[in-house]
Amino acid sequence: MTSMNIFESSVKPGLMAFQASTEDQEQVQELILKTARWLHSKGSTQWGRLLKGKDDHNLGGAIARGEVVIFRASGDHGLAGAVILQQQPSAWDRKLWELDETDSEGGTSVYLHRLVVDRDSTGKGLGRELMQWIERGIHFTGKDRIRLDCIAGNDKLSEFYRQCGYTYIGETNGYNIFEKMLIKS
Repeated sequence: MTSMNIFESSVKPGLMAFQASTEDQEQVQELILKTARWLHSKGSTQWGRLLKGKDDHNLGGAIARGEVVIFRASGDHGLAGAVILQQQPSAWDRKLWELDETDSEGGTSVYLHRLVVDRDSTGKGLGRELMQWIERGIHFTGKDRIRLDCIAGNDKLSEFYRQCGYTYIGETNGYNIFEKMLIKS
């Protein structure tokens, strides 16, 4: 395990994790937009700003900083999923978690954003497998927890995070925030 230096790692038989490169950006962006369109079709406003061309998590910048992990099928190398894992809180995270610049707890957290699974792969437990790999497949030096959020009205996603062992911390500015302590190996 390395500190977000993922070149190739097995998630499970038939699925590999890679650190995204600039060549992956268009494909990852399309997967995220596909998910945003699906959420919108279900009446959710989660990721609605993406459909208006606003990328609050700066996918291109996250890829350049090595914060995006992609998951590809071993056989056809199709993109099965992706996630942004930030080791420093963004302005978004600082606002949600009410952190100031000197907050040491924010410094021990990894912030998970934009976890997506290809719509053709949903309902097969892949999202849970990716969450488990994120927690165990990468070592984050100096980090002891993962934090994430979702829109407060997305009960299904909130329940998914609870089932993955994340603790509901509360609601801030219309978003549910969750945290999970990492097991030290």
